[in-house]
Amino acid sequence: MDIDTSKYIDLLMEHGPKVLGVLLALFVAFVLAGWAERGVRAALEKRNFDATLTRFFAKFARYLILVGGVLGCLGVFGIQTASFAAVLAAAGFAVGMAFQGTLGNFAAGIMLLVFRPFKVGDFVEVNDDTGICEHIDLFTCEFRTLDNRKLIIPNGAVFGSTITNYTGYDIRRVDIDVGAEYSASIDATRKALEDSAANIPGIIKDPAPQVFLKGLGGSSVDWQVRVWCMTGDYWDVWQATVRACKVSLDEAGIGIPFPQQDVHLDASVIEALSN
Repeated sequence: MDIDTSKYIDLLMEHGPKVLGVLLALFVAFVLAGWAERGVRAALEKRNFDATLTRFFAKFARYLILVGGVLGCLGVFGIQTASFAAVLAAAGFAVGMAFQGTLGNFAAGIMLLVFRPFKVGDFVEVNDDTGICEHIDLFTCEFRTLDNRKLIIPNGAVFGSTITNYTGYDIRRVDIDVGAEYSASIDATRKALEDSAANIPGIIKDPAPQVFLKGLGGSSVDWQVRVWCMTGDYWDVWQATVRACKVSLDEAGIGIPFPQQDVHLDASVIEALSN
């Protein structure tokens, strides 16, 4: 049986250049997308633009060029992009029902970028997990914990939970609880704690340090020393405050008591034990 090769040659001559052109166009679109992403990122970083939005706009420029290249290639083969969009819209409904969680994460990612409860570099707590924000993508957020673990949380879980941004403000207050023995003078204890709070390295003077009498505990008179510092110095000031309080109380001869409990025995019990 003879094979009519002329038909295949005609098809190759007709569509071959189009296929090669489409492949070349896709390659060029891929290269241009990479250039656009790097160019947008470099331009925004040069102007000290927000790091979170810089990554978002860079990725958006990349995918915009890729989508445009694909749609342009479809037109080469006579596929109407308008009808193609209608097909995608119809199929999108069914796909959307199957990927409700994914689309919810996408919507939450947009909300995070718009309302900005935190940004890249902030130290935050989300769902009882804490870490430094490394990336805010369209579907997930990436955090680096203090012990250097990578934590990836879906955007839906992030935006739908309580978010504590520990670095949201420039200054923070350090609260240190201190217990003093009941035999110590209230005024002498206050003076010792105030003297310690005034000389802690790293604190700021406005707002001024405060020594607060919290209450009468089971074994001690409870105080709280409150000092303010720059957010980046928080943990250093925390340690310095604890040390200063301990040194000041020792110099004033005021003890920090251990938990105590008084045990009372009935006379009948004492008599029974003595026998």
